Amino acid sequence: TEVLSEDLLQVEKRLELVKQVSHSTHKKLAACLQGQQGLDADKRSKKLPLTTLAQCLMEGSAVLGDDSLLGKMLRLCGEAEDKLAQELIHFELQVERDVIEPLFVLAEVEIPNIQKQRKHLAKLVLDMDSSRTRWQQSVKSSGLASNLQPSGAKADALREEMEEAANRVEICRQCSDPGAVSPQLIEVQAEYHRKSLALLQNFLPQIKAQQEAWMEKPSFGKPLEEHLAVSGREIAFPVEACVTMLLECGMQEEGLFRVAPSASKLKKLKAALDCCVVDVQEYSADPHAIAGALKSYLRELPEPLMTFELYEEWIQASNIPEQEKRLQALWNACEKLPKANYNNIRYVIKFLAKLTEYQDMNKMTPSNVAIVLGPNLLWPQAEGNMTEMMTTLSLQIVGIIEPLIQHADWFFPGDIEFNVTGNYGSPLHVNHNANYSSMPSPDMEHGERRQHEQARRPLSVATDNMIQHGAGVLQGRVGQTAWYWGSARTASPQPPPHPHPAVPVRTALPSGIFPRAPCPGVAGL
Repeated sequence: TEVLSEDLLQVEKRLELVKQVSHSTHKKLAACLQGQQGLDADKRSKKLPLTTLAQCLMEGSAVLGDDSLLGKMLRLCGEAEDKLAQELIHFELQVERDVIEPLFVLAEVEIPNIQKQRKHLAKLVLDMDSSRTRWQQSVKSSGLASNLQPSGAKADALREEMEEAANRVEICRQCSDPGAVSPQLIEVQAEYHRKSLALLQNFLPQIKAQQEAWMEKPSFGKPLEEHLAVSGREIAFPVEACVTMLLECGMQEEGLFRVAPSASKLKKLKAALDCCVVDVQEYSADPHAIAGALKSYLRELPEPLMTFELYEEWIQASNIPEQEKRLQALWNACEKLPKANYNNIRYVIKFLAKLTEYQDMNKMTPSNVAIVLGPNLLWPQAEGNMTEMMTTLSLQIVGIIEPLIQHADWFFPGDIEFNVTGNYGSPLHVNHNANYSSMPSPDMEHGERRQHEQARRPLSVATDNMIQHGAGVLQGRVGQTAWYWGSARTASPQPPPHPHPAVPVRTALPSGIFPRAPCPGVAGL
């Protein structure tokens, strides 16, 4: 009888390879375990990196407390990591029991036993063949013998010996199935990842809910309506904070919004405004940083305060040659602004109008203010060449912003409370005009003017282009007000004297306030 079939002979040749692969797989798989192999769950947990991370997060949360968003986030993340660590421990224990140990047994116990039993199997086969031969001979001889009973008993004994030998052969041929180990590993991993995913999906809504419920969120670069909804405000936090501080310490500052602030201080103030934590005392000595932060916030809005949707209407209104019709068209555009945008542009324009009341000291006329702030309040959605935009479109934008400032009480009637929350304001007004060089006086000699130009702070390229190439156009566009730093004022054009019945009125006008509507005869606009 053949000891092994042809297929089993081929398998026997690969047995040593199986042993090597099993040994290597066992070694690498054991190295993947994060916990120490052989320890129970409690001891393994103490040395697990995830457990250490969870403890660190929980300790950080205890230090910061639940008064801060970071403290709450650390606590939730610590709880999540701790549960993940527990799942990892159960996973590794199961892998160790169902995969690693069977691989070790296969490589170090079963295969060596198979190789030993191979020789024993050959001997058993020989014994089985010998028993079969003796039994067959006994059966033949029993038919010729005179005494049948003893011969029959001997034949039965030999038959039982043959069957027992055959059973031992079959038992020796059996071995464990090494192919079942790999699927078991994948099944255990799949179950671990399913549980981990379910755990994370349970924590994510809690984390997002804490983030959404937290009032203090970054405001720079965020949509206006989103910031207002989260903070529960009507006026954007950076706008109110900057305006209120400027009202206390910057209204008489020469070149406000015109002189560039320190880049490092501006960056620091923007970060403080993003965190909704501003030290008024620290920045009361540098109104230019406050003004720069306000300009940055307005410019970094995803959509300008005066909206992309109304951009063309604003531009068309600025191109109307007749003053009364132009003002009425601008008023109509104001009426179409969303409530959030209307409230904030009203707040800003009212502040800028108040700023120009000090133009004899700060040199910021409505025209000058419109030039430096206009491009931060309105810009096209698809911006082209920046230089071209600043020398052409910006002139039109100035023609929009300047009359809004000049007639702020007509466009936006009623008084306004700038310090809405009452949290801002500097206790001391300081004149910081000595910190920078002002614009040269028209009375300077040519040499003095040139020396003064070299000493003063550099202008932005866009504003320089506007000054050099756009002043002539600007004079004809916005009421004969040129860009210069003198104290002379030009007479503001009077708003239309009578309301027109076809124009909707937001609120009843108080006495002494110009009605926000055109003169008779312009109803067709």
